[in-house]
Amino acid sequence: MPQVQHIVLLNFKEEVTTEKIIYLFGLLAELQQLIPGITYFSGGQNSSPEGLNQGYTHGFVMTFSSVEARDAYLPHSEHERVKSEILKCIESVLAFDIDSNS
Repeated sequence: MPQVQHIVLLNFKEEVTTEKIIYLFGLLAELQQLIPGITYFSGGQNSSPEGLNQGYTHGFVMTFSSVEARDAYLPHSEHERVKSEILKCIESVLAFDIDSNS
């Protein structure tokens, strides 16, 4: 069955503390238990030595069991709750999805 990789890059505001970022990533990780169809989550701070991050300091990858699972996640109330918390703390965001079937 095709899966969808949901890749999100975040550029946190300077004043956001490390503790707050850890808290937010904890909320993201919890979504795997709250929303059906999320099969994997991993996230953290950029560690690439290449210098190609274009200002994005953190990122995460979520794997969904299907396109339908990803589409159900996007408007889900738990996703919206976490997204609202994160949007208050970031300068910019980039989301990119890869469908393994395409």
